[in-house]
Amino acid sequence: MKFFPRISLIVLLLCGFEISALDAPIRNIEDDSALRTSLKDEWFLESPSQVLGRKKIFRVLPGGGKIEIRTEAGKTEFGVVLARERNGAYPGWAQGSWVLMRRKDTGQAVRIRLFLRSDPNVYAQFRPLSADKSLLDVVVYDAYIMRSTPLPFSFDRLMVAPIEEVLKSLGDKFPRKYFEPEPAFYRDSVDFAASVRAYLPELAFRDDGAIDQNGDYVFIETLKKQTGEKGLNCSGFAKWVIDGLLKPVTGQRLDVAVLKKKFGDRGTSFSALYEDLRDPHFGLDWTRNLASIANRTLLSENFSKQDEFEVKRWTFQFVTGRVNNTRNTESYPGFLSDAGFAFDGLHALMYTLAVMEPGRIYLAAVNREMGNPPLRQYFHVAVLAPYFNNVGNFTVTVFESAAETSFAAFKTRYPKGCFVNIVRIPLNGKFEP
Repeated sequence: MKFFPRISLIVLLLCGFEISALDAPIRNIEDDSALRTSLKDEWFLESPSQVLGRKKIFRVLPGGGKIEIRTEAGKTEFGVVLARERNGAYPGWAQGSWVLMRRKDTGQAVRIRLFLRSDPNVYAQFRPLSADKSLLDVVVYDAYIMRSTPLPFSFDRLMVAPIEEVLKSLGDKFPRKYFEPEPAFYRDSVDFAASVRAYLPELAFRDDGAIDQNGDYVFIETLKKQTGEKGLNCSGFAKWVIDGLLKPVTGQRLDVAVLKKKFGDRGTSFSALYEDLRDPHFGLDWTRNLASIANRTLLSENFSKQDEFEVKRWTFQFVTGRVNNTRNTESYPGFLSDAGFAFDGLHALMYTLAVMEPGRIYLAAVNREMGNPPLRQYFHVAVLAPYFNNVGNFTVTVFESAAETSFAAFKTRYPKGCFVNIVRIPLNGKFEP
C-alpha cells in the first residue's frame, strides 16, 4: 500500500447502494437547464392534480445523458423528479438528479434538492426566501454543512438556472470538497480494512483479553496469562489493530500496562474518588495512549499530543432526526469535554473527517453516565475506518471485539445520552499483527 497525503420527501435515506462508475467533477455535470425550462409550465407550475396525473417521460440531453421525468407523492407534498440514468436505472439520487418538491394542496413549490454526487445522503437544497432571493442548504448524512445561506436568485429563477451559475455565485463559500472526494487518496484505508478482515477468522472474543508485548494472551486487569480458549475484548482488539500498524515499524508489540496509564485531563474531583473501584475512564485512557504512541511512531513527537490526535472539531451546527415519524432539525452540540460527540452526528462526522483527512482511521471510546452513584464511564472501544472506495462509495467499516460489524448497527445501538470520544490514527501502508 502507498500512503497518500492530505491534499439525496422523494429521496429517502438509503443504506445499501452501489456505484459502478466514478462521478464527474461538479463542473462537468451535463447541464439540464434547457430541459427544465421546457418542463416548467407543465410540470413545475401546473396544478398538482394535472401534474400527478402525468405518466413518466424520458429525455436525452445534448451530451447523451438520459433523464427520466416522473412524479412521486407523499402525504402532503409531491416531487417532480428529473432522475439521471445510472447503470440502466433512474434512482433519483444519481449525480445531476434534480427534485422539485411541491405542496399537494396548493401546488406551491417548497424546495429543490440537487444531487451533486451519487449519494442519497449528500445534496444541496434550495428554498424560497423572498421575491428575489432564495436559501441554500448543504446536507451531509442528516447534518447541515451550510444552512439558510442567502442566494441572489429568485426561486422561480432557480427552477431553470444552470447549476454551475448558481454555485459560482457563492464563490469559495460553496464546499465543493464534500462532493468531489478523490478515491485514490483512500487506498491505504481500503487495504487496511481488507487486511484486518482477513485476520479476523484467527481471533476470538474473551472478556478482558489482550495480547501483551511478548505475544502472550493475557488478562488486562491482572496481566496474567489466559488459559483455555484465548481471545480479545474490545480494548484488547483495538490494541491488536494498533500493534499491526506499529510492529512493521518498531518490530515490537505494545506493553499492556503502559496503555492503562491515565492520560490527560478527564473526569472531576468526584469521579476521582471512584478511580480504583470503578475505573470509569479506562476506555478513554486506553484509546488516548494508543493514539499517542501510534502518532509518535508513524508521524512525529508533535503529533503525540492530545490536542493533535483527539478529534474536537466539527463542521456542522444542525442535524435532523426522526421523532414519532416526524423529522426535526436540532442544534448539534459538537464536541463536549469529557464525553466527545453525540451519536446523532456521528455519520456526518465520519464523512467530513474522511474528506478532510484521507489515510486515517479512528478509535471510538463509547461512554455514558451509569452506575450508582452515576458516573460517566467509558465502557466500549471500536475501530472506525471511513473511506471512499475505488468507485467513490462512502463507507465506514467498523471493527470491534475481534469482529467486523456494521456502522448502521454501531451508530444506532446505544440509547440517547451515549457519546463517543474519538482519536485519530495515521496509516503507514503496512498491517502485520
